Amino acid sequence: MFIAYTVVAVVLALANVGTAVAKLRRAEPATSGLLATEVPESWFVPLALLNLAGAAGLLIGIGWRPLGIAAAAGLVLYFGGALGFHVRAKDFKGMPMPGAFFVLSVLALVLGIAAR
Repeated sequence: MFIAYTVVAVVLALANVGTAVAKLRRAEPATSGLLATEVPESWFVPLALLNLAGAAGLLIGIGWRPLGIAAAAGLVLYFGGALGFHVRAKDFKGMPMPGAFFVLSVLALVLGIAAR
């Protein structure tokens, strides 16, 4: 389970860093999804910082599992909220990406708990 958690944590961390950088640079694919769900532009930086914190927590969690579990749980809530925003805005075409991140976050959480 440790190897599986490590692989999922690294992949999810890299994906979160990528999406954080996209938000900070205001890259079109990231911003169009946020704007479609009526997320204010003033939230872009705090949301990017949450992505980076989750990524750091997952990576540190490889060595100190409680932090990895907490980071994965936080990312489950983060991406669950993102999915909720897409549902509320009826932006179903924008749901695959946060949905994939949500599933990976749940997987990281389950594997982190199982690998304890």
